Amino acid sequence: MLGDDDKPRPAKTLRGFSEINRYWDRQRKIYSAKILPGQYYVTIEDELIVTVLGSCVSACIRDPAMRIGGMNHFMLPTGEHQQKLFEKNSDATRYGNFAMEKLINDILKHGGRRENLEIKVFGGGKVIEHMTEADVGNRNIKFVREFLATEGFRIVAEDMGDIFPRKIIYDPMSGKVQVKKLRSMHNDTIAKREKSYQKEIENKPLAGDIELFD
Repeated sequence: MLGDDDKPRPAKTLRGFSEINRYWDRQRKIYSAKILPGQYYVTIEDELIVTVLGSCVSACIRDPAMRIGGMNHFMLPTGEHQQKLFEKNSDATRYGNFAMEKLINDILKHGGRRENLEIKVFGGGKVIEHMTEADVGNRNIKFVREFLATEGFRIVAEDMGDIFPRKIIYDPMSGKVQVKKLRSMHNDTIAKREKSYQKEIENKPLAGDIELFD
């Protein structure tokens, strides 16, 4: 078994994903890519993809035959941005419609086949109290289900809703997803960060990403 001192060199990332933070997971003895709100990651390597979700949603998508997969992390269902802006600005993937299109298109661009895609979805927790029609988590859940149904995809597994943040660990090669509900986290802190992030992305032009979780 590999120790921390003799860990292998990380494989090269696919083009366009060099900004994603990758680290050596000492417990699992494998490299992991940590994605933040507004990011997504696609890989053909034996590595994990990790994120933490509040009201955000992540789709874990792979082609098991071609051994390629990835995960996104979006905060709001849709953005009213023109396609030209979407193509030029990666920050548009903070919105579900763009995040889903980019993830699926990149998997297909790197060899995946549409008819092979296996899709699992997570998140959409109601971590901000006293929200009804403005419940971002429920809006995200509704969006991702409708988007996938419209595109003709079937969800093979999901864990969405509830009131807890989730840590998601995805293995695109095996399709295994580990979900940990973070009941002990300070939900008020997460709620404040999410409220701040929502206000930021709804009221400002597309800019840099903001990290919600430590």
